[in-house]
Amino acid sequence: MGYNIVNKIKSYMMPIAMITGVLLHRYMDALGFLTPYLIASMLLITYCNISFKDIKFSRLHLWLILIQVFGCIIVYLLLLPVNPIIAQGAMICVLAPTATSAPVITGMLGGNVESLTAYSLLSNMTVVFVAPILFALTGEVDASSFIHSLWIVFQKIFILLFLPFFGALLLQKLLPRVHYEIQKAKSLSFYLWSIALVIITGKTVQFISDQESPNYIVEISIALAALIVCVAQFFTGRRLGSRYDNTVAGGQGLGQKNTILAIWMAQTYLSPISSIGPGAYVLWQNIVNSYQVWRNRKNL
Repeated sequence: MGYNIVNKIKSYMMPIAMITGVLLHRYMDALGFLTPYLIASMLLITYCNISFKDIKFSRLHLWLILIQVFGCIIVYLLLLPVNPIIAQGAMICVLAPTATSAPVITGMLGGNVESLTAYSLLSNMTVVFVAPILFALTGEVDASSFIHSLWIVFQKIFILLFLPFFGALLLQKLLPRVHYEIQKAKSLSFYLWSIALVIITGKTVQFISDQESPNYIVEISIALAALIVCVAQFFTGRRLGSRYDNTVAGGQGLGQKNTILAIWMAQTYLSPISSIGPGAYVLWQNIVNSYQVWRNRKNL
């Protein structure tokens, strides 16, 4: 009975977390410092549950990573003449790495979990090196020069994304008991994600409410751009994956994003309003995933 109640709450946690963030948005700025720690903790739990010796990269992964890197640049350049903030909001939705929960959905859809896990690792490591360059080029980072801007972003993102990976390897080698205990606590990741979603939703709402002259057309356009990007990425990933007999992993790898990380990066290194993009992407990708799971169960 208790287990069913917990599962029921879990299924509604995304809207609960977002509504909580909206209602308590005035208090979320004080908790903003927790977000990178929550992200790092989620990644550490994820990496501790990966068998690195089973990681195998394929040609599909190469194509997906090229789309992730060059796709975000193309989207940004196409939308930049329209509005820089819309361009940033769409760009971050493409650049963001694969979600830590993507292997779970991939398994539910009968996809290749090992392939998706390998791509998730690759996409996170790629962001470590690509994101600082792109964020520095936008000119939003408060720094005296491009190189200074590059270094400011790189050191934080490197620590945030690489340290959990390195930490998981060290724990596996030096402290296997601790590594095992973290593996057992993988459900904790979901609760950390929920807390992070409350904080970043609240911060996004606060950024919007603090605007002196809000432009709702721009904000709606960012959300719509995120919708188009979301559908395009799932579609492209699935089409590309089908060529390598890996349809589900291709779609989830390219389409299901680490939106918590994306929102944090947008709020930290881009125009804060651009975080509406990945904020809306949370909703869009959950609608796509819910439809895919429903259709898959219907066809069983």
